[in-house]
Amino acid sequence: MRVLYATGTLILLDQITKAITRAKMDLHESIPVIQNLFHLTYVTNDGMAFGINFPAGIYVFTLVSIMASIGLGWYLWQVRNDVFLIRLSLAFILAGAIGNLIDRILFGEVVDFFDFMYAGHHFPVFNIADSSVTVGMIFFLYYSLIMQPKLVAVEAKS
Repeated sequence: MRVLYATGTLILLDQITKAITRAKMDLHESIPVIQNLFHLTYVTNDGMAFGINFPAGIYVFTLVSIMASIGLGWYLWQVRNDVFLIRLSLAFILAGAIGNLIDRILFGEVVDFFDFMYAGHHFPVFNIADSSVTVGMIFFLYYSLIMQPKLVAVEAKS
């Protein structure tokens, strides 16, 4: 299952960038990379994506992340001989789940630092793990909604 190399690489990159952020920046510090478009801004959250939170949320989200990672690993094993794109999508989602899970277990919160804004709209700050989940979901949806129906149609004609 070579797609697990992608998972491992993304987890490593996520953890390295978060460690650099924690070591080199003060909490809430913002460094403009492209003024008023892209900044590196050090924030943390103990909730879900985009700051969704509720009391005792860290425990719930940690448990959900553990269960989701196990479920994704199992599903990835089930489709180990399937189309590459579906396996890659799951590998990316798994990397994101594990990357943020590591933060929740070790620090009780997740480090975010990619900060985009445009025309007065400020997007939620995110990290590489969040990006991995997003890209993985885009791949998964593309496969499920575009590729798979075409594959089924071709098989039906055969």
